Order: sequence, then structure tokens, then C-alpha cells
Amino acid sequence: MRSVVVCHKMMIAVVIVLLAGSCAAYHYEVKRFTVPVDHFSFDNSDTFTIRYLVNNSYWDQKRGSIFFYTGNEGDIEMFANNSGFIWESAPDFKALIIFAEHRYYGDSLPYGNKSFSDPKYLGYLTSQQALADYVDLIQHIKSKQLSRPFNRQNPVIAFGGSYGGMLAAWIRMKYPHIVSGAIAASAPILQFPGLVPCEAFYRIVTSDFSSESKECSNTIRKSWDIIRKLSKTDEGRKWLSTNWTLCKPLQSEADADLLMSWLTDVYTNLAMLDYPYATNFLLPLPAYPIKTMCSKLYNSSLPDKPLLQMLFSGLNVYTGKEKCLNISVDASPKLGELGWDFQACTEMVMPMCSNGVTDMFDKVKWNFTSFSQSCYKKWKVYPQADLAIKTYGGKDISTASNIVFSNGLLDPWSSGGVLKNVSETAVAVLIPEGAHHLDLRGSNEADPSSVKWARRFHQRSISSWITQHYKS
Repeated sequence: MRSVVVCHKMMIAVVIVLLAGSCAAYHYEVKRFTVPVDHFSFDNSDTFTIRYLVNNSYWDQKRGSIFFYTGNEGDIEMFANNSGFIWESAPDFKALIIFAEHRYYGDSLPYGNKSFSDPKYLGYLTSQQALADYVDLIQHIKSKQLSRPFNRQNPVIAFGGSYGGMLAAWIRMKYPHIVSGAIAASAPILQFPGLVPCEAFYRIVTSDFSSESKECSNTIRKSWDIIRKLSKTDEGRKWLSTNWTLCKPLQSEADADLLMSWLTDVYTNLAMLDYPYATNFLLPLPAYPIKTMCSKLYNSSLPDKPLLQMLFSGLNVYTGKEKCLNISVDASPKLGELGWDFQACTEMVMPMCSNGVTDMFDKVKWNFTSFSQSCYKKWKVYPQADLAIKTYGGKDISTASNIVFSNGLLDPWSSGGVLKNVSETAVAVLIPEGAHHLDLRGSNEADPSSVKWARRFHQRSISSWITQHYKS
């Protein structure tokens, strides 16, 4: 069990994490740094501040390293509080710890409340701009922390999980003179058009559920047609609204589509967060939540309504003690839904589809044309499907070096992960029992042996990068 207490006083955030009877404290100072809104043109002189967290408890200026977390699509404190591997490794490397917040997420809003109001304000939300923010921040930190010239000084090791892992890999690729190496955990840098099959993601989710119980995955597979059938009538919608205690009753078939979309996110999140111990990362979940849910889904041959009632009892592992089911709220409420939706509609185009045969989901085809139209309707922008591939290389990254791409095979995002070695020093680490960036989390007595091995490999890699840095 993990319990977290967060205290704020005088701009100092103190996080106390209790692990298996011992107490480890994450202390960090919250700071801000001014960056340009646009790093790549000369006609916008606007600036804003990004937030970053600093801990110098273990820092040795002479031979220490800088551990730099490339922030994700959310509040940076959430990721700092759930990346215990960095905190546990810092003393051995006498590291200065930095967690940098991604522009347009958390408190790092370029135009304040107007940031999401218009494409002219929102158009600067890109991974390229974020990486440039991080480069400026690293240079600032080095000049502030060190009295010596900037060049050839303390090595910087980048860390990141999920989208943050993509950024960690990309900052090493694009700015190798700034970052000496990167731990890119659960980083789906290949989840782009033409690089992986669009159905691969949901196949992994299905495998996670069917590995616990075929009855479990079959129950979910059968439920979609039943929900759709009930949603066609007023009586059916009323039954669903009442028996699933929906906060807002279903009024139309379109509302049922919203329910099914929410359910898809729920099953996906359970697969991502299928950790071997209870967590409160994106939401409170017990240990092995898929196993807990599937224990309730034991008979896929039940008639329609009893099957849905059984499914709803299994969903309690996700909804907890909520009085009603609010399907209009994002299933991952701690992440920056608006910002990521815009990025998905511009540069982060990640095709996904399902067929209901090789997976347990409703049949959904990938259609780039309709996707583009929906993006324009929401944001007044059209996606560039190949922009990330052109910018970062896609599968053609043979020149990459000093990167560990780690992927848990329970994690559906491993569908777009690097699963084979790229070069002599850009290597893949597979964690068979691992869910989403489990290796970046703090050590726990329930950790499987594969994640313990992965963390030791990470530390050996970091040590070799630091040695290489000083030799050069």
C-alpha cells in the first residue's frame, strides 16, 4: 500500500511516501523560468514562465549529474510524486533532480486563461517547442548552479515516462550536446501512421483481460451490442441510466456512444495501471485491478440485462465509492485532456482501431479523413499525420545513442514502443510483468523480478553514460 501526503508552504512542496513500513520523503522547491512563446521565429517576442521542481539534497557540483525529467501532458508534481526510481537513484549519482513542466499543462500556460481559447494562442503547443523550453532550462540551471563555463560540465540524464518518455528520447536525439543519455520508459515513439498496425493497442488491452479470464474479456466483448441495442429505445436508455446509476440519464443514442467511449478509456486505463500494488497515480486503484475486476465477470453467457448488471459490478473497481457514474468526465481526470486532444489533432496523430474479433472492443475503424474533420470542428486545425515521423525519424533512428527504451508488456502503449535494440547504445528493455512505466516508479516489495532487473540495467546505463561524458 502507498499513501501520499502533500504539503505546500512557502513555495516548498514536501511529499511523504510510505513504502512497506519505511518512510522516504520527496522534497522539492517549486520554481519558474521564463521562456519564449515561440523559439523558432522572430516575429513573436512574447514570453511566459514554465514551472519546474528542484531538489539539490544529493548534489555534488564537482562530479554530480543532473537528472532531468521531461514533463508530460499534466501537472508536473503528479509525475514527480510517481517517479520514485529517480529519487532512489539520485544519491548514488550525486544528482541534482529537476522535474520540468510541459508548456500548456499544469501551471505553465503561455497566455493564462486565454491559452486554449483560439489557435493563435494554442498553436505553440508542440513537442518541438517543449523540447526547446527544456534546453533553455538546462542551460539556465547549469549557469545558475555552476560557476564554471557551460561547455563540458556535469552530464545531464533525461528521464520520462509515456509522452514524457518520448520527449526524453527525442531530446537526446535532437540535442545530444545537451543531454548525455535518456531513460525512455513506455515511450510509444512508433505509434504513428504507417509504423504499427492500428489494432495492436487494443489487442494488448484484450490480452491483459483474457489472461485473467476468458469469461472476463468475452463479457466485455458481448456488452457493446447489448448497450447499443438498449440505447435505441427510451425504455432501454432508462434501464441503463438507472441500473448503472449514471449521473446524467441517457437521452439519445449519441449519449450511449459517449458511454461506450468512456468504457473504452476505463479498460485501457486499467491495463495501463495494472500495477502489483495499490496506487493513486491517475486514480485510486487496488493491486492488480484487472484481476479484481475480472473476478466479478465470470459468466459471459448471461442474458443481456443480467450481463450488464454483472459488468457494472466489475466496474466498481474503477469507480470506487462514487455515488453516480459521470461519463461526461474524462476517465483520466489528472491529465491535461484539452492540451493532449489538441496535440493529437496536430502532430501526435496515433491511429487506433478495433474489430471486436481479435480484441474485446466495439468495432471502430481508423479513418483519417473523418478524424481530420473532427479536429477542425473542435480546434480549427487540421492534423499533419507524418509530422512527428519527419521531425524525429520514425523507425529510421539507427544513429540514436545512449537511450534505454523500456516497455512493460502488459502496457498497451508497448504497441508503439521500441522493442528491439536500435544501435549498440540505444537498446530495448522488455519487462514481461510490467504495466505503464512501472520501472520509473519507486521500489516496492511487490515488484516483479523483471522490473527490479530493469532498474539495475538503467543504473548501469546511466553510470556508463556518465563515464563516457567525462572521458570525452
